[in-house]
Amino acid sequence: MIKFFPESALNNLEFDKIKDLLVNQAQTLYAKEKASELRIHTRLEYIEAELRQSYEYKSLLEGGLFFPNDAVFNLSKELKLLGIAGAVLSGEQFLEIRKMAETIQSLFRWFDAERRQAYPALAQVIAHSSYEKKIIQSIDEVLGEDGRVKDNASKELATIRVNLYRKRNELRRVFEKVLSRLAKSGYVAEIEESFLSGRRVVALFAEHKRQVKGILHGESDSRKTAFIEPEETIELNNDVFELEQEESREVYRILRELTASLSAHAPLLTDWHTILGEYDFVRAKARLAVEIHGEFPTVVDKAQVNIVKGYHPLLYLYNRKSKKPTLPVTLTLDDKRRILVISGPNAGGKTVTLKTIGLLQMMLQSGLLVPVHPSSQFGVFKQIMIHIGDTQSLEFELSTYSSHLLNMKHFVENVNGKTLFFIDELGSGSDPNLGGAFAEVILEEMARKHAIGIVTTHYLNLKVMANKTPGIINGAMAFDEKNLLPLYTLVIGKPGSSYTFSIAERIGLPTPLIERARKLVEEDHFRLDKLLNSAEQDMQRVEKEKQELQKLLKENERLKREMEKTIHAESHKQQVELLKHQNKVSEERLVYLKDMERKLRQLVVEWKKAEQKENKEELIRQMRALLFQQKEKQVKESIRKKFDSRYVEVGGEPKVGDKAMMKQNRQVGTVKEIRGKKAIVQLGIIPITVELGDLVVVKDKPGDEQVMTA
Repeated sequence: MIKFFPESALNNLEFDKIKDLLVNQAQTLYAKEKASELRIHTRLEYIEAELRQSYEYKSLLEGGLFFPNDAVFNLSKELKLLGIAGAVLSGEQFLEIRKMAETIQSLFRWFDAERRQAYPALAQVIAHSSYEKKIIQSIDEVLGEDGRVKDNASKELATIRVNLYRKRNELRRVFEKVLSRLAKSGYVAEIEESFLSGRRVVALFAEHKRQVKGILHGESDSRKTAFIEPEETIELNNDVFELEQEESREVYRILRELTASLSAHAPLLTDWHTILGEYDFVRAKARLAVEIHGEFPTVVDKAQVNIVKGYHPLLYLYNRKSKKPTLPVTLTLDDKRRILVISGPNAGGKTVTLKTIGLLQMMLQSGLLVPVHPSSQFGVFKQIMIHIGDTQSLEFELSTYSSHLLNMKHFVENVNGKTLFFIDELGSGSDPNLGGAFAEVILEEMARKHAIGIVTTHYLNLKVMANKTPGIINGAMAFDEKNLLPLYTLVIGKPGSSYTFSIAERIGLPTPLIERARKLVEEDHFRLDKLLNSAEQDMQRVEKEKQELQKLLKENERLKREMEKTIHAESHKQQVELLKHQNKVSEERLVYLKDMERKLRQLVVEWKKAEQKENKEELIRQMRALLFQQKEKQVKESIRKKFDSRYVEVGGEPKVGDKAMMKQNRQVGTVKEIRGKKAIVQLGIIPITVELGDLVVVKDKPGDEQVMTA
């Protein structure tokens, strides 16, 4: 079990308010009780199991998926009766048990092999239970859908109900005859008939009550109406009453036997009740997670805090109602950075930051999803120590500072490597120099014992100490000096100024008073606070520039991706074009070779005939000219055919976006830009600058199809 100091530690962190929110999300008494007594775990396997259950159910809610636990069951009383010998449950109570059994049946059917694999943590809740169909069968053999015992539940009951049906019909016929006779005599009041004590009576005017033979069962409040059981129906009423009593006894006997029969399944039914309560509890945690945007961060079995963009859940809900933004906290405390000393102006968010970290840690260790970025990494602590606010003790007549020192004594004596502590205004309540000295040695001792925690302070000596002591780091709450507004943002790595004189100047305190106060402060103290003030403003400017730079880098990255995409598309287009004309090129090549073969054969024949050297040289010149002309002709012919097969000349002045052909080499590209008398034409991935007069506007030939070859 986790240890707390003081006992009110959880209330100081407002954990009780989180529990209240969770109770409101629960529906069953089981889940409400478990939420109100929410347990904080110290074992990693328990924490991860509960977090995963909450996360899986949250994914069901956000995905709008059905999970069969809509019905609410609070059957603790009924299940206890099942375990008591001689106890009898009513038909309505059995129907509730039957509904619970149906829900359990739906749960087991829902968790098929695929869902057990997809939702292993939720499936674990029913892993050690089983479904027993005899429970529903036993109830259905005895009870109808309305909870009434069936006629055929026993032979005796069937006989009794048949006789009762006949007697009631006979009584009805006789009673109607009597009622008709009395009505003709004018004895019957406005209320013609009624039932008293289970017996059928007739309502007569009071003055005629002695003129009708029968039993007087009573009178109306006004004494104007008397209720008489006619003499003719007394015996029949007696028979009906006796049969009804027999029916009640038989029904009671049957229900007692059914109760005894199901008592053998009492442990299983109790287990089912617990399972449905557990699922309701998990659903409550998931609903709360949806409300506060809870996530499932990484959890490790060591003492550390690594929160990325963490929100105080209560502050987040409050601000959301007020339509205000909530600023997140990002913080890492581990073996190298164990203690964070937060400084800065009052009302700047130091205490809220401290409470945010503590509350998120407690929520996580109790199995609740927390409002942080999923990349956050939480450790596990076995001890929480908190000192927040005025702890003056009236009972022991201790001053605020004495009480503060008593708490610090307990901290120093009991902290260890698994302790997470929070101290608001360490050393406050005493002389600044003396209090600051004590605060420094206390902080050193906490660091020496490897405790992890957060301390808020205004003491300059603690700010200086944090920069030179291993394991202790500075942090500051950012402040807008120009507008005198806290920014509620934690900046790690530097101390913060209290902005005492700046705030005094901004609010209009008389300048002479401020100057006198400055003279009373030690020069070194004033210089350091001023330096911190300046450093913080510089950091804010750097942070703003950093954000703007990040914005530009993201835009550059986007443009780069778009360019790469365009280049890739153009490259693919060129490959398709190449493949499209591959067959044509091969065919033209074959024609060219055959023509060359014919002409070369002719030249060989001429060579053999030529006897003089001059004649042979003339043949060589002819051969060279032939080869060059054929090659040039082939290239031009190929370009011409390629162009004619795809494009039609349009003419006119080229515009941006037009397809244009260069007159020199008949290559076609897209006009990307026009600069005066020149145009930039995109050929594949290469832009080329061309004179406008050297371009001819073209368009795709109608019906031309691109050849797509893999």
